[in-house]
Amino acid sequence: MDFKMLLTTFGLIFLAELGDKTQLATFCFSADCNSRTSVFLGSAGALVLSSAIAVLFGAGVSRVIPVNYIRIGAGIFFVIVGIWTLYSSTRAGFSF
Repeated sequence: MDFKMLLTTFGLIFLAELGDKTQLATFCFSADCNSRTSVFLGSAGALVLSSAIAVLFGAGVSRVIPVNYIRIGAGIFFVIVGIWTLYSSTRAGFSF
């Protein structure tokens, strides 16, 4: 097992997930019910399943498409989403 990759993945995913809509939904579910164990197991299971799908899909795609192209495509995608988000927020009248 590559512990450097394990810790890097853990750190980046942990930071990326802090305060996102999934965490906020889990927060609301646990505040709304008495079975916090069920909420924890449900949200943890969903994150594990979505991560497993991403790993399997990434492994499959990397067999067909070179990793550099995947990285470039992901970078372009994030830039486009960022520009679209900025455009949408300025069009809606929000200021920075």
